[in-house]
This record gives sequence, C-alpha cells and structure tokens, in this order.
Amino acid sequence: MKRQINEMKVVFPSLSENERFARIAVSGFLSFTDPQVDELADIKTAVSEAVTNCIVHGYPDSIGKIELCVKVAQEGRVYIRISDKGCGIEDVKKAMEPLFTTRPEEDRAGLGFAVMETFMDKVKVTSRQGKGTTVVLEKRICSRRENG
Repeated sequence: MKRQINEMKVVFPSLSENERFARIAVSGFLSFTDPQVDELADIKTAVSEAVTNCIVHGYPDSIGKIELCVKVAQEGRVYIRISDKGCGIEDVKKAMEPLFTTRPEEDRAGLGFAVMETFMDKVKVTSRQGKGTTVVLEKRICSRRENG
C-alpha cells in the first residue's frame, strides 16, 4: 500500500518573534514521523535561518507575510518551503557564499545559507528583485521506528 503524503501550510507576519513559532510549527508537524533528535534539531536550525533571512533581508523596512509549507513524502523525505514577497535577492549565487552579508553594520555573519546547506540534504534558493525569495529545504529523516 502506498504511503500518503502529509503536508501543512501556515502564513505569518515577518516579526522576529515568529522565527520561534516557525521552528515549533515545523517540529510539531514532523512529530508524527518520530524523527531522531539530531535530525529535528538540524531541521529547526535550517528553518530558523531561512525565516530570519525573510525577516531581516526580505522585509528590512516593513512587515510582510512569510509562508511556510512542510511536506512529508515517501521514504521520510521532508520538503520545507519558506517564501516571502519582499525585496528579493540581487545575486543568489553571491548571497549563498559563506560570510557574504548585505548588512555588515548589524553584525550579520553571512552564514545563513551555509548553515542551511550544512544541516539539510539539499537547499534551493530562487529570488526575483521586488518579488521575493523562496527557499526549499530537503532532508531525508529516519524515524526511530525504522531504526528499531
């Protein structure tokens, strides 16, 4: 019997306190998969970085909407899409370079995308200036039930 896909979507304002909400929402949703503690910590860290990028860089001078979608597919493959309709990224390739930041005056380390790539199996970033940015995070998780 083919396993059904499960998914959820939430939309919230780009307020800094909602970064915590996003991590909790993702971990709560994924609880049915019974993930390993370290896998869940990795996912929460990557989500935190992506949402923080939306808040700090997507909407630097305003409050906008952030959309968070999580899908669990076959074989424990998790897809997380975090989108904003903010200012967009001029050069995605450059923005993904470790230590690159557009806000050095705010003591930003420029490691957000590097952290996401470290903790996830795959990270895809698409962006259009004036239209927003979408980050798709992918990770295969092994439930404790699979590992006995």
